Amino acid sequence: MTGRHSAEHIPVAPRVTVAAAEPAPTPQLPADPAILKKPTKTLLGPAEIRDLAEMLGVNPTKKLGQNFVIDGNTVRRIVKVAAVAPGDTVVEVGPGLGSLTLGMLEIGASVVAVEIDDRLAEQLPLTVELMQPDAQLTVIRADALKITKLPGDPTRLVANLPYNVSVPVLLYLLESFASIRAGVVMVQAEVGERLAAPPGSKVYGSPSVKAAWYGHFRTAGKVSRQVFWPVPNVDSILIAFERREAPLESEALRLKTFALVDAAFQQRRKMLRQSLSVVLGDSSAASAVMTAAGIDPTTRGEQLTVHDFLAIARVWTEN
Repeated sequence: MTGRHSAEHIPVAPRVTVAAAEPAPTPQLPADPAILKKPTKTLLGPAEIRDLAEMLGVNPTKKLGQNFVIDGNTVRRIVKVAAVAPGDTVVEVGPGLGSLTLGMLEIGASVVAVEIDDRLAEQLPLTVELMQPDAQLTVIRADALKITKLPGDPTRLVANLPYNVSVPVLLYLLESFASIRAGVVMVQAEVGERLAAPPGSKVYGSPSVKAAWYGHFRTAGKVSRQVFWPVPNVDSILIAFERREAPLESEALRLKTFALVDAAFQQRRKMLRQSLSVVLGDSSAASAVMTAAGIDPTTRGEQLTVHDFLAIARVWTEN
């Protein structure tokens, strides 16, 4: 077969149940010359991805937010936008069948891949061993919202995040792993625009403020639906970020700031003296705290920056 490396020649992992948060074992490749022969390409194409999914019995599900990238140009574009360089250690959440993983490994980065699906986690090292035998890959089989450590202290996060949990996963990783300094995530366009929205915009909300706590977020280009399999019903966008040089404040103040943010945007049409009364006691107490923080109690949440919410949290703490 010419022009592509058929999934028929990629060894397929047996279906096994594995413990969460354990690195995948070193893959044992069959001693078949056809399998061990180095391929003429280093990325997966549409045919290989569909064949692999069929051989593994993987039916992409909305529950896990599975939409696999099948276009090599898109993969290389993401890697370029993320500024992944040789020698970098990158964490990837939801690697799936390995499209983006191979793109990062191709330029010499080390990848720590966190995959919740046992079949996909078991297969990924086998695929990488065939396509790029010298690549540095560690697979962690776990829920990304439950991991507490990552090998190699990754400095970048690059991922096609499952759409149904993209914001919680992103914020959790930034909260839990200070080594992550920058990255690019692909998310649903509507979600991404919220993450990067400035104060005062119509889509500015809780994700915008919480993301700003950790650093600067910006949109980095839209992604066509046609580069995915299956084709999603929503548009996608790349979001690039750089973490702040130092944390804005302590963890205790972060928690109080986030509580204020949640309250403000649960009732976003109300003035803050009303919406924040839920956490500050009553509207009178909320007005007093906001005034002491230099914030007009009649403003609304979408008008405040993360620094404004932090100022309120500081006064709240002092009281």
